[in-house]
Amino acid sequence: MTPLRQSKNRLPRSPSEATKHFPSDPRPSPDFPTLDELVDYQRDFIERTILFWDTLRQRADNMLEHERAGLPPLLDFQYETLLDARHFEQPANYALLRITQIDGDCWEDCVDPDKPPVIVVDPRAGHGPGIGGFKRDSEVGMAMREGHPVYFVIFFPEPAPAQTLADVLHALRRFVEEVARRHPDKPPITYGNCQAGWAVTLLSADCEGLVGPAVLNGSPLSYWAGESGINPMRLAGGLLGGAWLTHFISDLGNGRFDGAWLAENFENLKPEKAIWEKYAHLFANVDSERERFLEFERWWNGFYFLSREEMLAIVENLFIGNALEQGRLRICEGAFADLRRIRNPLIIFASYGDNITPPHQALGWIPAVYRNTEDLKQAGQRIVYLTNPHVGHLGIFVSASVARLEHRAILESLEEIEALAPGLYEMKIDNPSGDPDCHKPDFRVRFEPRDVEDLKRDYPHEAFERVRQISEQNEALYKTFVSPWVQALANPWTAEALKWLHPMRTSRYFLSEAFNPWMRGAAMFAGAISQKRKPLSPDQPLVQREKEVIGAITQALENARQARDKTSEQIFGWLYGFAGSNHA
Repeated sequence: MTPLRQSKNRLPRSPSEATKHFPSDPRPSPDFPTLDELVDYQRDFIERTILFWDTLRQRADNMLEHERAGLPPLLDFQYETLLDARHFEQPANYALLRITQIDGDCWEDCVDPDKPPVIVVDPRAGHGPGIGGFKRDSEVGMAMREGHPVYFVIFFPEPAPAQTLADVLHALRRFVEEVARRHPDKPPITYGNCQAGWAVTLLSADCEGLVGPAVLNGSPLSYWAGESGINPMRLAGGLLGGAWLTHFISDLGNGRFDGAWLAENFENLKPEKAIWEKYAHLFANVDSERERFLEFERWWNGFYFLSREEMLAIVENLFIGNALEQGRLRICEGAFADLRRIRNPLIIFASYGDNITPPHQALGWIPAVYRNTEDLKQAGQRIVYLTNPHVGHLGIFVSASVARLEHRAILESLEEIEALAPGLYEMKIDNPSGDPDCHKPDFRVRFEPRDVEDLKRDYPHEAFERVRQISEQNEALYKTFVSPWVQALANPWTAEALKWLHPMRTSRYFLSEAFNPWMRGAAMFAGAISQKRKPLSPDQPLVQREKEVIGAITQALENARQARDKTSEQIFGWLYGFAGSNHA
């Protein structure tokens, strides 16, 4: 009888051989989670989901509460109102505040009478005032802890009827005069954040000898400058056909422009950050990020209005006309802004991580106003700039580490800046300790001379000039033939309806208990979960996998946004005749 040949798939002859081929360890491979890990992650995921939606419910409730209270300024300090420009002969919706208390310490305990006062002017860019002072580690908090008397310029939710840029500038001048009167022989230091920077710059040109150094944080003064593929916002005016759309929206608002439109534009600049990553980060870290998220969103979602007249003037003269650096910005009858009249030192703080006001727009006006370095010196002007490599636009104002190092360094170096010879300088901070809370001499500041010619950047001037011309034509047609009909149909009822139906409001309000009774269930479950909550370790395999998925989605959205921006540049080039890739 022929013996059977042994098969490669034969059964094992002994238990030891069986163990060799089939290990007794029941754990799956590292790429596949265990049953316990799956159950734990499912529990954690459900709990975070409920806490996430409850946070959005709380945000909506906070928005409604803030709205019902009249949208007061969100300052983390006690203050008193000194001047209210709504009662001026030329009314404007601005007011001057004096900060009276910080961290329980009163004005008398904090202020050094020998130090010059600081005036912080917040931007009207759709939101309410407070970005420079709604946190302890902010410009207001830093200046007061350094011993400076601090004043804060706020604005109210509703503009004065037919309020103009001239009305605003006249009010700001009155504020500066009042602070100067209270502190004789100590010209006030003015801080201009974002869009408030051009207002502070105009004040410097108009109030020669009255103001001290001006600090411009993330402030655009050269609106056509920018880098191809990185700063698409400068193209928006051309792609939308000019200023007529701003006029149309203001007409629909019964003479007011809703700031929610500006906030929506900011979010659409980088949707992967504002629309996805912000919420994904909250979901992944809801236990630690809830309060920080709610604090910031309380300010971000407080939308204010601008008048039709001032919003049109801003769009026509700045965003589309770029009139400020060219000396064509008309303030009032017979008066034009001339930046060469500025004599007080300017300190410009910009960041390469800022896609709203990149360094090109913060610094590009200098070579447009001064032919060369010698021209700047002959004008007797001192301009100091410093840059941050990565912080975003809002981080310039609200980042605690930026406030505690860069803003402190500026304040502690003002005497050195005023003593500099006329010229252009780059401010460098050497901080070997890495501690943002240190003081001089633990960190050292250097002022390195720079040439005005090095700041000059090429941009498609002719294309933007065509945008300006087309905008003026479209605006004239709209103003003559369409605007009267829109204004005849608009009224306070329709304007209020459009306000409440704006996507930036409905997407928030519909998650409040007042609009959506189902959210009460989220609040109830969240309360129960919070009492027994045990978050998973960040090293848990499925939590790590979740982070990878979030990162992949972020990258996909970023790629889509870059493709969108590239397409926008191509369309702009076809319409106005420039190749975006060939220009900075």
